[in-house]
Amino acid sequence: MPRSAFKGVGATVDTVSIPMHRLGSAIWLLLTAEGALMQMMLGNGFGFNWQGLYVTSMLDFHSAWRTRADELSDSLKNTMLLDHYMVTHYRGHYYAKAQNLVHRLRHAYDEVLARYDLLLMPTLPIVATPLPEANAPVGQILQRAFEMLANTAQFDCTHHPAMSLPCGLVDGLPVGMMLVAKSLRRKDDLPRRRRFRERRRLEVAKGGWALGW
Repeated sequence: MPRSAFKGVGATVDTVSIPMHRLGSAIWLLLTAEGALMQMMLGNGFGFNWQGLYVTSMLDFHSAWRTRADELSDSLKNTMLLDHYMVTHYRGHYYAKAQNLVHRLRHAYDEVLARYDLLLMPTLPIVATPLPEANAPVGQILQRAFEMLANTAQFDCTHHPAMSLPCGLVDGLPVGMMLVAKSLRRKDDLPRRRRFRERRRLEVAKGGWALGW
């Protein structure tokens, strides 16, 4: 168990609750529902109004999707249709609302991380599922594409550094343990991750814990 293994390397391990974590995927979806189309597709992978290096050759290459849209994945096509619907009918209202909620979501994690060094949780809520067949229904393809995001999408919004470590098997399938740290503290947590990996190989990861040294 990750909990006992971390205790074995000197960590204080407690169980914590962050109720807003369950809303994180919905917040992420609203941001994706408009941001992906505007930035990733219409913005050709670079978007607009940020300062940095724009690789024009890459931008030009990406823009060719417009002449090969039939080759895009079903999950991306679905996302683009949803994006277009949201932009056309709601004109950014729910995107803006989701961005406002990100501040509350980030604060919910920061409040716990002010007392602990790391959050520990399963990377995915499920073990690996079979890949859809080539002629699988679109609904099944979309389910496989998005069912794995329940614990990870939140940190795409809040920008907390997170990483997954292999920690064992369930029914012969690998399980990942995700460590989430305070913002901009990834380097501080490298020694702890090394100590955990050197300690032992785990067989099962489940539950959600907060860790402190």
